[in-house]
Amino acid sequence: MPQHRARFAQRLTLAVCLFVMPLGASSAQTTNLSAQFRTAPEAGPATEETDAFAQQFADVITPLDPDLVDIDLALPDNAVDLTTFEAPREVKPQVSVLRDLGTGVASYYGRRFHGRLTANGERFDMNAMTAAHKTLPFGTHVLVTNPRNGRSVTVRINDRGPFIRGRTIDLSRSAAQKLGIISSGHARVKLDIVSR
Repeated sequence: MPQHRARFAQRLTLAVCLFVMPLGASSAQTTNLSAQFRTAPEAGPATEETDAFAQQFADVITPLDPDLVDIDLALPDNAVDLTTFEAPREVKPQVSVLRDLGTGVASYYGRRFHGRLTANGERFDMNAMTAAHKTLPFGTHVLVTNPRNGRSVTVRINDRGPFIRGRTIDLSRSAAQKLGIISSGHARVKLDIVSR
């Protein structure tokens, strides 16, 4: 097994040397280099062939400076030590649930209604965290949770609807996107009235 590793190391070194060889190198030089590797000993002390190899690539292979080996690479003052760094965790704002509304089906409305007047007189913004509900007072904040993926979003009621049978709440496109229901168009969600 060690012989195979030594042979692999030789072939890898040959490939690297051929890669860094100047473009003007003749095919005779390339063939000579390949021949040196084919006849190079797998282990043992340096020979004339290995010395010739070292001389030929002396400008490419620079020996390690012994003065640099023991240098303590101190971190600059503004660097972060990754061995002791702990990324801050995202803290969700605490909301207190005032009333559980149970579950229902949420859908969304977006581009087609963007900029139109809502039932409370605002312009509908599909990028805002708003929603339409049939009976909840305007300004009510509702926590909408998608139980399939655990995502939740708080929306403010500013419109009436949805007017499709079986639907409970119509979300803005942005709120639906955060809940992950854009592709399906609707989903069963949990609804809670929260304080804001």
